[in-house]
Amino acid sequence: MKENYNRTLQACFVGYVVQAIVNNFVPLLFLTFQGTYEISLEKITLLVTFNFGLQLIIDLVSIGFVDRIGYRASMILAHLLAASGLILLTILPEVMSDPFVGLFLAVLVYAAGGGLLEVLVSPVVEACPTDNKEKAMSLLHSFYCWGHVGVVLVSTLFFTVFGISNWKILAVIWAIVPLCNAAVFTRVPMASLLEEGEKGMSMKELFSMKIFWVLMLMMLCAGASEQAVSQWASALAEKGFGFSKTVGDLAGPLSFAALMGCSRAFYGKFGDKINLERFMQWSAALCIVSYLMIAFIPIPALGFLGCALCGLSVGIMWPGTFSMASAAMKRGGTALFALLALAGDLGCSSGPTYVGMISSRFHDNLKTGIFAALVFPVLLIVGVEMISKLRKKA
Repeated sequence: MKENYNRTLQACFVGYVVQAIVNNFVPLLFLTFQGTYEISLEKITLLVTFNFGLQLIIDLVSIGFVDRIGYRASMILAHLLAASGLILLTILPEVMSDPFVGLFLAVLVYAAGGGLLEVLVSPVVEACPTDNKEKAMSLLHSFYCWGHVGVVLVSTLFFTVFGISNWKILAVIWAIVPLCNAAVFTRVPMASLLEEGEKGMSMKELFSMKIFWVLMLMMLCAGASEQAVSQWASALAEKGFGFSKTVGDLAGPLSFAALMGCSRAFYGKFGDKINLERFMQWSAALCIVSYLMIAFIPIPALGFLGCALCGLSVGIMWPGTFSMASAAMKRGGTALFALLALAGDLGCSSGPTYVGMISSRFHDNLKTGIFAALVFPVLLIVGVEMISKLRKKA
């Protein structure tokens, strides 16, 4: 039986790789879309906004239907939507009078799949009868990082060998991953998140608890701490540290994602020997150090090292908050995980925006914007301390 649930865990790991594909493949094609379909970059970059905007909506809407149709059906649907969106990406822009509308519709389809995956994968892993759930959760989230690195490296290699004009072939190849994983989810065992006869908390119950709002704040800060640097890593490498655009585009985001994955994999391996709350606070402290390195050290190599260290420091924040929430609110159910995902996505979108707004106030100085983002890891440290005190009182 345990071996069967290992297959469930493996399918969930691939589920996060699928989410990495839908979030990170299309941005590699922005300039190609601009040249092929004669669409302005301003309109093309709206595709990212549509992607994450719809995922936010799915986070909220999923509370109403996931429990009704069940986790297995929801998980299969999420994978089929992701695959369909990637395939439609190769068809709709060619057959519609306005190629941008075709791209937009394809993005909406795979974004719905990505949003569902974000809500579903963590509670499915949490429900599996594993020995150490914090370790499993951290290892799970590391696969998003490895997926991100893999998408960029494999896609870059494919474009180098076969030419970027053949991007549609690669889109279909990437679509095979969610199609195969959807088939796997038709067979693997699925455990219930709640005990037999137990009912999950309603949104009204959750909203009435102080600990829930602290967890929501922590989740927002986790997303913001991560994306405040991740989304600007390429621009920082190029503008802030003077590296070439190619190095900035590849080395900046990839070093960040790889070290974030290493942090999650490390806790996934040794988490049973480490106090999660202490590890999260020390990680947030390292995040503060990395921001200060980026903002104030004038040596480009050390500033770039600060970006990489930031990836290492933020790795535990997202999965760690999920694990703390599961331990503190055992009847949280689907509503808890969906609302935490919503808060995390809000952080992912607001963190980079906040950095950009502050930077523009100081003559487009990104380093000043990163320094201002110190508020996010500081609040996370405070949040972990508050959770610890609230749980002791309870």
